[in-house]
Amino acid sequence: MNTEKNIKTLIVKKPLKLDCGKTIKDFPIAYETYGSLNSKKDNAILVFHALTGDQFVTGINPITNKEGWWSYAVGPDKAIDTNKYFVICSNVIGGCMGSYGPSHKDPDQKIFGTNFPVITINDMVNAQCNLLDHFGIDKLFSITGGSMGGMQVLQFISNFPDKSKTVIPIATTSSHSAQNIAFNELGRQAITADSNWKDGNYTSNETNPGKGLAVARMAAHITYLSKKGLQEKFGRKLQEREDLKFGFDADFQIESYLRYQGSVFVDRFDANSYLYITRAMDYFDLAKKFNGNLSQAFINTKAKFFIISFTSDWLYPTQENKDIVIALNSIGADVGFVEIESDKGHDSFLLDVPDFLSAFKNFLDKSYEEN
Repeated sequence: MNTEKNIKTLIVKKPLKLDCGKTIKDFPIAYETYGSLNSKKDNAILVFHALTGDQFVTGINPITNKEGWWSYAVGPDKAIDTNKYFVICSNVIGGCMGSYGPSHKDPDQKIFGTNFPVITINDMVNAQCNLLDHFGIDKLFSITGGSMGGMQVLQFISNFPDKSKTVIPIATTSSHSAQNIAFNELGRQAITADSNWKDGNYTSNETNPGKGLAVARMAAHITYLSKKGLQEKFGRKLQEREDLKFGFDADFQIESYLRYQGSVFVDRFDANSYLYITRAMDYFDLAKKFNGNLSQAFINTKAKFFIISFTSDWLYPTQENKDIVIALNSIGADVGFVEIESDKGHDSFLLDVPDFLSAFKNFLDKSYEEN
């Protein structure tokens, strides 16, 4: 899909040394903004997207013509009120919506594919920090994001302790569990087992590992939901028929739903980007740099934290969010925490969950009044 005309891009001239040891420069960061930056430049909120997100947070995504991934939370009079705040969101490096990634060309004008350098959450955050210089922002009012976006929030405030007044990690963790690594590996294996993957060179071979990518999405999507939510929505209901077909078509509604989720995902996401971004999530371990002491990651910041989890999230359960709270409490940080009752699983932060949206908005607006 031709996306360039609809994408705002910052070319980062400054060299960036990646955790893998390689250095990149003159690379693109694709971004979008919402609302207006005020004269003091103290109303900016940097939003970090999750694994399959992009820079198009709210409104209609000009590439997919679908609603932005956080339309419930961002917009006029919403939790992040664009009448009040200036929202910035970028596509992460390694992504496929304009930022530097495996679908870009190398210096020899060959598409990188799996020759693209392996990236980390730390690399993503260090790349995005260039947007603050671009807009002339010394200090953000807030940084926020859910899931992988929450990982970026934690990494950002650890790297740049004076760059944000408030910090709102949502439904996240400070390191991936073995279970989460296993689910990501399942997805990666589905992609690389697709004969059309061609060792990552599918673009030059004019193929597309769509079947593998769809299965990866299906497997991941299960982890975003909850058992109770699935049961209430689908149960064992058959797909528009009275009896079983005794075959391998989608007999059950849940099967049809997952197949649909897989098929539409292929239209908007790149298989190699999926490999790279899931790998970055698996490598994320914020405490490791500090000899296993997570609290030391935040020792230099005076930011105000608000951590949000959901009761039915089994991908990043409440305890993993509480571990972050405990680490912050141990150094006397200003930290608030709320666990929101929801049966919508990990995806609760993306959906219309009134208690979440009101808690989010109340914290932001009260903190802004104190600004």
